[in-house]
Amino acid sequence: MKKLVVVQFFIISLLLTSSFFVFSNADSSCGGKCDVRCSKADRQHEECLKDCNICCEKCNNCVPSGTYGNKDECPCYRDLKNSKGESKCP
Repeated sequence: MKKLVVVQFFIISLLLTSSFFVFSNADSSCGGKCDVRCSKADRQHEECLKDCNICCEKCNNCVPSGTYGNKDECPCYRDLKNSKGESKCP
């Protein structure tokens, strides 16, 4: 009986952890690239990550290298605009 409870607990814990990562980081490729891109962000770090992940997903996982500039590496990322006509992507 104890083994069954331990196994059930382990399985439930694994499922909850997996779900957390699925919902918190829609694409791990984007997440890693955006962590680098936003590591020295002047604006709010969380806002930078949110916008970067949106742009990355819309642009087939393309995020420019480095923390600033280099947007010519990803024309889609470069050309996305917000509602004010400004660059959407950090």
